[in-house]
Amino acid sequence: MLEDVRAACRRDPALRGARRVEAVLYPGLWAVWSHRVAHRLHRRGVPFLPRLISQVTRLLTGVEIHPGARIGRRLFIDHAIGVVIGETAVVGDDVTLYHRVTLGGRGFHADAKGAVRHPVIGDRVVVGVGASVLGRVHVGDDAVIGAHAVVLTDVPPGARVRPATPVIIPPARDAEVAPAQRTVPPAPAR
Repeated sequence: MLEDVRAACRRDPALRGARRVEAVLYPGLWAVWSHRVAHRLHRRGVPFLPRLISQVTRLLTGVEIHPGARIGRRLFIDHAIGVVIGETAVVGDDVTLYHRVTLGGRGFHADAKGAVRHPVIGDRVVVGVGASVLGRVHVGDDAVIGAHAVVLTDVPPGARVRPATPVIIPPARDAEVAPAQRTVPPAPAR
């Protein structure tokens, strides 16, 4: 637990000086700690209780980690809300996940029951806000998955994945735009 707190203090720039004690309030840490208990029970074949722990943790923290997922050391889930980690996912050491990250399968139509259907995330990987890594893919060590990226294929070690860059269209001035191109529709005829 202390190792997880230290990892949070190292990776969150908001935790500095005397504020470092606040790390114990982070829902991402509580989700990881709860998962470690649920995972041990799951591995021992205890019925129902691991899943109950997972669901109660989801209600309290906004993080859903299936008890079957294998989580490495010093996982840091920053802001936590909306993170989902599937049953057969494997997460390496020193990984950072931001809010709304999904490490999931591709759906019942693509994944067989009982099959390995979730990603394997290497060590020291950073997965940005809202990113989804779906299916039986491998993300290599030290890779960075950018915010809102959707990863469906393997990512080599050290790679950077960026989603499509949005195009910014400046607002048009009415005088410069032909009447057919104006964004405001004409008033309806009476």
